[in-house]
Amino acid sequence: MFTYTAGRHFLQIPGPTNLPERVARALSRSTIDHRGPEFSRLTLSILERLQTVFKTSNPVVIYPSSGSGAWEASLANTLSPGDRVLFGDNGQFAANWQKVAAGLGLTVETLPGSWRCPLDVAALENRLAADRGRDIRAVAMVHNETSTGVVNDVAAARAALDRSGHDALLLVDVVSSIGAIDYRHDEWGVDVTVAGSQKGLMVPPGLGFNAVSDKALAAADSASLPRSYWNWAPILEFNQNGFFPYTPAINLLFALDEALSMLLEEGLPQAFARHARFGEATRQAARGWGLDLFCQDPRAYSPSLTAVAMPEGFDADELRRVILERFDMSLGTGLGKVKGKLFRIGHLGDLNELTLAGTLCGVEMGLAALGVPHTSGGVSRALEFLASDGAEVSVVPVVA
Repeated sequence: MFTYTAGRHFLQIPGPTNLPERVARALSRSTIDHRGPEFSRLTLSILERLQTVFKTSNPVVIYPSSGSGAWEASLANTLSPGDRVLFGDNGQFAANWQKVAAGLGLTVETLPGSWRCPLDVAALENRLAADRGRDIRAVAMVHNETSTGVVNDVAAARAALDRSGHDALLLVDVVSSIGAIDYRHDEWGVDVTVAGSQKGLMVPPGLGFNAVSDKALAAADSASLPRSYWNWAPILEFNQNGFFPYTPAINLLFALDEALSMLLEEGLPQAFARHARFGEATRQAARGWGLDLFCQDPRAYSPSLTAVAMPEGFDADELRRVILERFDMSLGTGLGKVKGKLFRIGHLGDLNELTLAGTLCGVEMGLAALGVPHTSGGVSRALEFLASDGAEVSVVPVVA
């Protein structure tokens, strides 16, 4: 028998994020004809605004899929069996993307790195320079590593490719950064950007995205990995008139339409500044509690989420259980080799100062309830930061 819990559940994982009321109402609209003129206008408007969000003049492909599907699409459209892909390896989602590549019959190579630091761009450049036979056909990296709260420098990776004179494609996962952290597909010379709907874009899970460069489109002409559902070509052809070659996720597109309106009404620079500010407030709280931030490089702190390391001898998942049962709040778990060693506070998507304050209160109460060694007052430190007139932080967290 279930017992009613008063109040709103705090969903403070790094995605899916809280669903805004405007988006929820759009999602509940009656379905329309996906071959009719109303749907065509909807699709064309969405595609145009996605270009604004991804900062590209090139196409953005939408799939009814998770981000994992968009990972596969990025590889299947641009590569051939046996092609070598160099993955920046500093988190669980980079590792998961590698598994997709291996499953497709690609040759996976990893650029080793610490999960607590951004990718070593000098090591990347050295590896590319050493690849005289140009066996590496693509470099893949995660912009904001959701498992660790570490931001990788995409612009620096592009510069490393350029300095080495390497022609490899640059593939970038922005699943937990798009809409929350400044990202520039065209300016940074990215060939395929991979995204999902359920985080900074404030839409339920179920939409995947590929933003594609001219170079990626040219690569698709000669790529020979099997692809049908993921094939860009028929989608792009149908998109010209506002349609899809299959039945699309109509109601999720209603939701995306409204979420894009909200994001652009706020303004992208303002949204990035808000996320950066909330990230710093959360780090202030963690420092106030005397707990270690998992990310060890201040230049790479994530505006989307903060991963907090647990003191030795304490289980992060036990803390999460206590907070969920006592205070009805969900926090992100540690993934892969950091399971039980850290918890993740999501502060992206549709939230404001009071939502963040309640989140941090829940963490502080949970630490006390479980008897985790800490200093009380982390919340007060965060509130002082949020209340200050100069509560501004950089919106470009990593500088080459």
